[in-house]
Amino acid sequence: MIVVDTSVWIDVLNERSTPAAVRCVELIEAGEPVALTDVVFTEILQGLRSEEEARLVEEHLRAFPVLRLDGLEDFALAAELYRVARAAGTTIRKTLDCLIAAPCVRTGAPLLHADADFDRLAGCTALRVYPLD
Repeated sequence: MIVVDTSVWIDVLNERSTPAAVRCVELIEAGEPVALTDVVFTEILQGLRSEEEARLVEEHLRAFPVLRLDGLEDFALAAELYRVARAAGTTIRKTLDCLIAAPCVRTGAPLLHADADFDRLAGCTALRVYPLD
């Protein structure tokens, strides 16, 4: 399973040909097991401009598996990821990034993203990032 971050979905939805968006579309078209997290699901839907657009996008997103935060254990894991990064000299700018990373770390699923904080997390934690090439 390959988890796709909000940073990539936004580019896909806006038809931007960024490397990560192109890779995401390739994965979907190839039938690869693409997924998202519950936090990513929320971030995507909150950024849409109209209720009609939100309903349509939500319907499409529901076709993908969703990794859910699994109780307090994943929240504790997210906090641990943040602390480990900080101890390694890296400050993760958004708590939500750690909440997105936690179920990926728990399940071993790589994350396809376009957000440098995830590369920083992967450099000092068990988070795996999906390669673009």
